[in-house]
Amino acid sequence: MNSLRNLFLLLISVSFLNSCYSFTGSSLKDEKTVQINEFPNNAPLVNPALSQQFSTDIQNRFLQRTTLKGTKSNPDILIEGEITDYSITPTNISSNTQNTSAGGTIQQSQNKLTITVKVHYENKLHPELSFDRTYMDEAAFNSDLSQSDIETSQVKLVTDRIINKIFNDIVANW
Repeated sequence: MNSLRNLFLLLISVSFLNSCYSFTGSSLKDEKTVQINEFPNNAPLVNPALSQQFSTDIQNRFLQRTTLKGTKSNPDILIEGEITDYSITPTNISSNTQNTSAGGTIQQSQNKLTITVKVHYENKLHPELSFDRTYMDEAAFNSDLSQSDIETSQVKLVTDRIINKIFNDIVANW
């Protein structure tokens, strides 16, 4: 009987807290529609699939994780921008070594993938929330990865991180 009473009090407490606080975490209140334009790749080094993949991934993030509906005319929210940098640079020689059949040693080196995206966010219902920002992220990887391995794993990792930052800045407004 005592546990039944405790359960009842817990349910009432949770109901009360839920009515006082929204657990959605979203700062989007009145906004109903979003337009996300394609992000062209204007980087000096062009990954041919990056523009389409990034644009699709950011559209999916907003349409799947918010109640916003996509539109092509008169949106409450406009998100657009461009990819301004895509670079692969050598970073360091690691302490990991491999012995060769000739008795020598080879030190493994690492490269770094960097992607930079410039974003224009316009909130027509709450213009004070609008912004222009640049987002950058990077990932280090062994230099023995092939170009296709870099494009399938490392590019996806970096673009997901950038999209998370953009999404949090717009939806969570932290």
